[in-house]
Amino acid sequence: MTDTAKDGGKDRAGQEVKSSKGRSSVLVLLALVLPALAMLLLLGNWQLQRLQWKEGLIATIETRMKQKPVALEEIVAIWEQTGDVDYLPVSIEGTFLHDNEQHFLATHDGQSGWYVYTPLLLPDGRVIIINRGFVPYDMKDAANRSWTPIAGAVAIVGLARNPLAEKPGDLVPDNTPGDRTWYWKDFAAMAQAMGLQETDLVPFFVDVSTTNGEVSAGPVGSVTRVSLPNNHLQYAFTWFGLAAALIIVAGFYMWRAIRRR
Repeated sequence: MTDTAKDGGKDRAGQEVKSSKGRSSVLVLLALVLPALAMLLLLGNWQLQRLQWKEGLIATIETRMKQKPVALEEIVAIWEQTGDVDYLPVSIEGTFLHDNEQHFLATHDGQSGWYVYTPLLLPDGRVIIINRGFVPYDMKDAANRSWTPIAGAVAIVGLARNPLAEKPGDLVPDNTPGDRTWYWKDFAAMAQAMGLQETDLVPFFVDVSTTNGEVSAGPVGSVTRVSLPNNHLQYAFTWFGLAAALIIVAGFYMWRAIRRR
């Protein structure tokens, strides 16, 4: 065999080795990129689904809050059918049991303080827990307030609120029922701290809007706030953008690998 033939054979062998390495690198790249790309696309699609759900939830809340208040029994019937009465307007009559009030740490218009939760005794003997509204921090003790508790029957208009299924997160402090202080709305524990019997208890809260047809002297009512972050479209763009960037980068490396072959 001549030297030229030998050199030609070596060149072909070298080209075949390079070609094999190129194919291997492309296959390895695809094996890494395709699962990552699928995951990014799934995350983007999931955020779009969350966006639809969040927009539907916001629309439902807005529609509910615009409805006219109905009698408590209608709200109880909805609860029994669906387990969801959040933000439904309701009208109630009863008598506050002020001695059993509890205090939920809150802010209102930038001021720290408390929401005052007080049981309301209904004419039929049942009890419902009412968020009467906000008081400044130093008014947790009723003796520091400038008004006297409302005595006798009252007429309330407010918004029904679902009880929480569980503690919102580990960063939320534990409630301290012993000193009537609450950091999350544990319905069952609050009812127990108030000395209420489950069989006589309406199973949801109500946030007061008005008392006796107006905002009377006492805690500041109408403290219900609807603040639902809706950044899902932004998150979807982020995941799809990362997917597009991955396609571009992977495509560039594959193009270079093919050119080398």
